[in-house]
Amino acid sequence: MRRRVGLLLIGLGAFFLTLAPLVRFYVAEQVVRAPLNRYQVTHLESPNSTYFDQAELKTKTNVTLLATNTVRGDVRANNGNDDIAVWDSTTNIYDKANPKKPVQIQGFRIAFDRDTGRLVNCCGVHVDGDGNVRMEGYGLLFPIANVQKRDYPVYDPTTRQVAPMKFGAVEQVHGLTAYRFTQHIPLTKTGPVEAKLPGTMLGLQEAEPQRVDRYTEAYNTVWVDPRTGVPVKHRKNIRSTVRTPDGRGEMIVAQADLITTDADQRKAVDLADGTALQIDMVRIFVPGAAVLLGLLGLLIGGIMGLGRDDAPPPPPRAPRRSDGKFGDLSPPRPPKQPEKPARKKAPSRAARRPVPKRKPAPRA
Repeated sequence: MRRRVGLLLIGLGAFFLTLAPLVRFYVAEQVVRAPLNRYQVTHLESPNSTYFDQAELKTKTNVTLLATNTVRGDVRANNGNDDIAVWDSTTNIYDKANPKKPVQIQGFRIAFDRDTGRLVNCCGVHVDGDGNVRMEGYGLLFPIANVQKRDYPVYDPTTRQVAPMKFGAVEQVHGLTAYRFTQHIPLTKTGPVEAKLPGTMLGLQEAEPQRVDRYTEAYNTVWVDPRTGVPVKHRKNIRSTVRTPDGRGEMIVAQADLITTDADQRKAVDLADGTALQIDMVRIFVPGAAVLLGLLGLLIGGIMGLGRDDAPPPPPRAPRRSDGKFGDLSPPRPPKQPEKPARKKAPSRAARRPVPKRKPAPRA
């Protein structure tokens, strides 16, 4: 019994040692990937902001602007290619005092490699409905589970260009060690404005309506969890203006310093911690436990297999006799002689004498 248990433990040990590299190098590669389906809502806030109210045709200052960003994954847009994830992003910027009137709405779709996080041009990618854009670099995610202290090319959908996201420092975000990256988007013409604006609104003396173009400049800062590549905090310092073609007239359309709210920072940290735990499970914990169990199984099984079995030896088999039967081979005992019957003794003389008969007594 002991030998059998030892052999069983040796087999289990070999199984766990085989399982360890399988989990580490195959299962981990299937698990450590960006999800196809993602739904996340993030809120940003900017006090002391400025924007142009198109309904009232005046510039408002010292207002609080809010931005709601919604990311939603489209699992069917990759045409069956599970190596590509497709996410839609919509950002709505509005005045906190008047949330029903948006200041700016932007929407875009990105497609990216689930293993590396790099953008690809397929699956209907667009910016504000323009499908002729060409996306490069990284988008909403950094390299999956492999963020380094270096610069990364990141696509900016507002100006539709790639600009370097430069590594700045290592900082704490609600107890999570994050890498801070900063991207500068230089003053860029984003397109003409359909409506003409009065010259007085642009700082000109003449009131004649003027053709204008929209320009954008931004400083984007993001704090990223290096274990997962998940951003946990955003800061977008934007300045959007309109200018006349000759550059004489200018007006601020929006100026804000949007920062992720504290509550959403905590949610992003929880998401990053949960994702990091899944990565560590398939990369460290499960393979390490399999190696430990495998070595213990081989050690204990080897000790038990080489030792003597504690079970008693089976009884010896009875030998076969010359007559074909099984039994004892010792010489047979002589047959037992039958006992002679005992002789009857002759009766004694006293026993042979007749017994005298008694006479009856006389009647009175």
